[in-house]
Amino acid sequence: MIDKISLENFTLFEQLDIDLSPKINIIIGENGTGKTQLLKAAYGASSTRQQIGASNDDVIRTKMTERFIDLYMPLDDKLGKLHRNGAESNAKVKLVFGNDKDIELGFFNNSQSVTVKGKGQLDETLAAPVYIPTKEVLSFMKGFSSLYERFDLSFDQTYQDICLSLDLPEIREGALQEKAKWAIDKINEVVGGKFVFYGGGKVTFQSENNEYSANVVAEGFRKAGMLGRLLETGAIQPGVSGTLFWDEPESNLNPKLMEILVKILLELSRNGLQIVIATHDYVFLKWFDLLSDKEKGDQVRYHALYRDKSKKIQLDHADNFKSLSVNAISDTFSDLTKAQVNLKMGDLGK
Repeated sequence: MIDKISLENFTLFEQLDIDLSPKINIIIGENGTGKTQLLKAAYGASSTRQQIGASNDDVIRTKMTERFIDLYMPLDDKLGKLHRNGAESNAKVKLVFGNDKDIELGFFNNSQSVTVKGKGQLDETLAAPVYIPTKEVLSFMKGFSSLYERFDLSFDQTYQDICLSLDLPEIREGALQEKAKWAIDKINEVVGGKFVFYGGGKVTFQSENNEYSANVVAEGFRKAGMLGRLLETGAIQPGVSGTLFWDEPESNLNPKLMEILVKILLELSRNGLQIVIATHDYVFLKWFDLLSDKEKGDQVRYHALYRDKSKKIQLDHADNFKSLSVNAISDTFSDLTKAQVNLKMGDLGK
């Protein structure tokens, strides 16, 4: 569980401190305000020993450096390119966890590797975070991991990580949590079948009477299927696994599927899963606003990234969507409504 993320002179951010809800966090903001960069920083720094394959300090520094380069793919694969332009002090990425552990990664614009203070989750194995990238991967999983390791593909490491997690074997039936079973069943009901994983990245879709290539299934269904599979493999285990980061889950989802997905995410958070989402979609965001229930312990925190008059990235946050003082999504929706009224009513709508 991540309590706080602090970024200093890192990519776009001069200074940013964000206090996370232990349940659901929604990151919004216009393009270019660093939503994905924020998610990747927290994901990379919360890596576990299992993910980076290191134990002693020298290897940890090397592996963490490689991980951030592979996550961000900076120009010429140079770590220093992630240092904010013009900054005179070190770049820092710091996470504080709910168990009083922390980790801080630092580097300058000519650094060859990061410095590491604290151990964060590096002593853990089960508390691995999961990052679901914007693009679904079921349509190109077959052979992807092998190609990624052998060739310089134009995919950042979140895509290899998610493919490896999806290709894990299913956990034993008795070990599958009841809420995970419920979520899997709900996803299969909505998509009208089940995605079947044969290993090596081969994925098919089975309906009641037929079996198809996963590629012929709607992309929105494939995205929902990814979540179901991560629950099946135990990569996501509420109360056990690390934070779930999901970049634009609403992409290619129809509004009805968004409603069901939000219900599932709320239920998983009620059972101990911390979730951090970046979104541009008003409908998806409003479903959280409408469906969250404080009597059930729901806690949804909204974080809005924006540029101030000097073009610096700033943060506004609130535990109520309507309380955000800066809200690009809501403002755009309001502008759209006004334009529609003006179109229908002419001067009377002004």
